[in-house]
Amino acid sequence: MKGDLFSSEYMVQPASTVGMSVQNAKSIRYAVNGEMLARQGAMIAYRGNLQFERKGQGVGGMLKRAVTGEGLALMVVRGQGEAWFAQEAQNCFIVDIDPGDVFTVNGRNVLCFDASLSYEIKTVKGAGISGGGLFNSVFTGQGRLGLVCEGNPLVIPVSPQYPVYVDTDAIVGWTANLQTSLHRSQSIGSMIRGGSGEAVQLMLQGEGYVVVRPSEATPQKPQQH
Repeated sequence: MKGDLFSSEYMVQPASTVGMSVQNAKSIRYAVNGEMLARQGAMIAYRGNLQFERKGQGVGGMLKRAVTGEGLALMVVRGQGEAWFAQEAQNCFIVDIDPGDVFTVNGRNVLCFDASLSYEIKTVKGAGISGGGLFNSVFTGQGRLGLVCEGNPLVIPVSPQYPVYVDTDAIVGWTANLQTSLHRSQSIGSMIRGGSGEAVQLMLQGEGYVVVRPSEATPQKPQQH
């Protein structure tokens, strides 16, 4: 075969090491030797001896998902082989998490991660039900986390002198030691006149980083299992 499609730019070469790597801007490759976790339905191809099994969320996770419509529906991938993951042609990125790190991320942005990482679905402090994204996934431990985002995300430093205000539909995640609360930037008078469309934001204070997508979130499609 000839043509640009079969050039080295697109041809997949064998993985040199076990674990996660960015295949291209829209997909992540994971060379599996044991097990890893991924978003349900995110596998686009694999080779080798791999099994895919739905992972339960536990009673607490199921309750939070039922209340908010959000959550992190996962599958466990076991065996030896390679798998590729993607989500609706969104851009893919990898975060390295070290012992002592805490990274809070919206479940809609999680693609896959090492089994060595621990995660817990927690309430976003200060957000309240009206804040959107009431429950986020908190990752700790040591390993790699694959994320997706519609476009290239913004990583904004947060300092005690300069808190950052983020639209609740645009936030991807943030690092430890940041405090969250709701901030209302629109007056009652403006709301009565029809509003600006930017009534409430999530305020982050402290020392760290916040990751923001370059657009507001679009409604999620129902997942099929």
